[in-house]
Amino acid sequence: MLYLVATPIGNLGDISQRALDTLRSVDIIASEDTRHTGLMLKRFEIDKPQLSFHEHNEQRAVGRIIDLLHLGQSVALVSDAGTPGISDPGFTLVRRCIEEALPFTLIPGASAFVMALVLSGLPSHSFTFRGFAPRKSGARKRFLAIDQTSPHTLIFYESPHRIKELLEDARAVYGDRRAALANDLTKMFERVDRGTLGELVAIIDKQSLRGEYVLVIEGNTGEAVVEDEESG
Repeated sequence: MLYLVATPIGNLGDISQRALDTLRSVDIIASEDTRHTGLMLKRFEIDKPQLSFHEHNEQRAVGRIIDLLHLGQSVALVSDAGTPGISDPGFTLVRRCIEEALPFTLIPGASAFVMALVLSGLPSHSFTFRGFAPRKSGARKRFLAIDQTSPHTLIFYESPHRIKELLEDARAVYGDRRAALANDLTKMFERVDRGTLGELVAIIDKQSLRGEYVLVIEGNTGEAVVEDEESG
């Protein structure tokens, strides 16, 4: 049996009892970063062998896990934080399990984009999660433009190294929409800034950027003016 186990996005106190029971019961734990997961396992006194499972070895690791499942072994898949398969490895393994009629389930828990959406104050009844945008500005703008007319709240992940560029490109594509920027969720220095995209650029210019960011942007209300069109 394969268990996809959601783990805390920052505060280890958020782990569920079911997740702990599952990690204690399986034969092996597949981890995005074995060192990172090892610290969590040590905290909860869980001693289990780990198998490395990340984006660079995913194809090879999937084959190994499938072999273990066919042998009757139980495997737990965890990412560094949050729910496996959400902007983290896991999707390919799920598809293989479906193709080979192997049983699997999800032990639910934390997901950073859900928390950021709720804290943003923007409409949460209908949203589109886009994950990480491309690194280069041209590709990033084309990626953003797909949802230019969408009325749904938009959610993105980004690293501290590119969050300013993402905000600037989003403003160029969408206009100066309302947005929220979440960082260090569930941790000691948890922060959620709210304002227009332009205001958020000014805010992060005064911050020491660190950790992964979640950017939440309001959908198209028919009122925003896109800067590229305005300047033309």
